[in-house]
Amino acid sequence: MHIAKRTDYGVRALIDLAEHAGEGPVQSADIAARQGIPGSFLEQVLGALRKAGLVRSSRGRQGGHMLAAAPDRITLADVVLALEGPSLSIECVDDPAECDKSAACTLREVWQDADRASQRVLVTTSIGELVRRQQERCAAPMYYI
Repeated sequence: MHIAKRTDYGVRALIDLAEHAGEGPVQSADIAARQGIPGSFLEQVLGALRKAGLVRSSRGRQGGHMLAAAPDRITLADVVLALEGPSLSIECVDDPAECDKSAACTLREVWQDADRASQRVLVTTSIGELVRRQQERCAAPMYYI
């Protein structure tokens, strides 16, 4: 499975928004600086997330971006779908007619299994869970040998 940089940036932006929930709209420049995302690219990503209904935005001096739903209700599957479309792009997986060997092809079954497994992870992992994981890692003491 290949995750595009666009999706990686989108997930990081959503995590940032979740971490700053309750503080009001978050400006793109602040997200870009904290997450190391080029500002113009971030604007494109946030636009796609807004179009998908995952982010709300407001203009003006006090404007910025906020999550459109609770972090636990936004899954990685939502983000991948919004920024990349369906996760696995092997034609024969969705349409066996694309390949004359698909009826006897064992590789097609493997691709289907891989797609189901990755979808299971994406559907069951929320932005809220990622925020909690990150907070736990940042709070854990570092031991050096």
